[in-house]
Amino acid sequence: MPGFDLEEEVATKSEEKTETPKLYRVILHNDHYTTMEFVVEVLVKVFRLPTQEATHIMLDVHRRGHGTVGLFTRDIAETRVAQVHSLAKQREYPLRCTYEEA
Repeated sequence: MPGFDLEEEVATKSEEKTETPKLYRVILHNDHYTTMEFVVEVLVKVFRLPTQEATHIMLDVHRRGHGTVGLFTRDIAETRVAQVHSLAKQREYPLRCTYEEA
C-alpha cells in the first residue's frame, strides 16, 4: 500500500498536568438593615446550609462585621453572590456579598 510504513511509531504519552482550580472565599457583610432571619434564609436557600450552621455564620457576620460562607470555584462564587444580591434586592435589603481569592 502506498504511504504505509512498516515501522511502528511509538506514541509518547505526554503527561498532562491538570491544575486544581483556584478557590474563592464568599463573604457576607453586616449592615444595620438586613434582618438576621433573612440572612439565615439566604444561607439556607443559596448555600444549602443546615439552619444551625446558617445561624452560626449569621451570628459571626453580625458580631465581626463579615463572615466567610464557603470556598468555591470562581464561577460558583460569582453565581452565589449574584443570587444573594438578587434575593436581597427582591426583599429590598442592602445585604452585601462579595468573593475574593482564597
